Amino acid sequence: MSVQTPDSVLDRLWEPFEAQSGSRRSLLLMSPLILFEVLIFVVPFAMLIRISFSEQSRNLPYAEGTFTVASYIEVFQSELLQGIITYSFKLGIIATVLAVVLATFYAYATWRADGLLKSALLFSIVLPLLTTLVIKTYAWVPLLAPNGTANNLLLAVGLLSSPVQVVPNTLGVVVGQVYIVFPYAMLAIYSVLSTVEWELVEAARDLGAGRARSFFEVVLPEIMPGVTVATIISFAWSVGAYSAPALLGAGSDRPFALEVQEQMLLNFNWPIATALSTVMLVLMFVSIVLIYVVLGRFGGDISDAA
Repeated sequence: MSVQTPDSVLDRLWEPFEAQSGSRRSLLLMSPLILFEVLIFVVPFAMLIRISFSEQSRNLPYAEGTFTVASYIEVFQSELLQGIITYSFKLGIIATVLAVVLATFYAYATWRADGLLKSALLFSIVLPLLTTLVIKTYAWVPLLAPNGTANNLLLAVGLLSSPVQVVPNTLGVVVGQVYIVFPYAMLAIYSVLSTVEWELVEAARDLGAGRARSFFEVVLPEIMPGVTVATIISFAWSVGAYSAPALLGAGSDRPFALEVQEQMLLNFNWPIATALSTVMLVLMFVSIVLIYVVLGRFGGDISDAA
């Protein structure tokens, strides 16, 4: 009785794929991932859309087997829900601008650093990613609260005459959300910036360009694909923010994620929750496409970074 070697077993497993054409072979290899995406994302999203067209029920989360667009009409006519949508996008824009700008200069400083300093800068970015989202967001409460560390320090040195309420407040939400998305934005920009040759900057400075001009005219155009990725990640995450508004915000700081939670878990009004979620997903998708197109005109086409 012959025993198959590991090589012969692998060859037998590969034979069905080898007999296929290149495109079909790639499709077969990707089929497990495609199946996972369909089961985990496509099917639940289709169920979400179907529930959004259901009638509301007093005794159940939604009335099964019904069809209506009343929930979408309520989303577009309700001043409360319109205000929630507006607040979500305002938070997304503000947090994205601050995160991308800070991440750009932090990535530049890391790119120019050497040795231990460079390792320390990179480690300080990776370290927050090793901590759970709720814990690192809640850590801002004792730091920024009226009786927190920051206020006590500023009062002690005489820079403040009375405590400043940053948490709970809109400012605290912005700080917390920027802190959440900042590492991802920085790493997206640094991954592109690390491929830029410093000799290009030196050549620009030899031709008379100052530090600011060499950055904006030489470095920035080269890293625009990374800036595009950082902007899309920061914007999508900030518009759908949950932990920062929930832990650091006041009652008026109410993005759509908190409203969806209340409608589903407290009011048991799933049609409104799913309709609001669907509208926000469509608006976010359109916004992301616009971001990609606009930044692409300034050299932010992601395909150019490949």
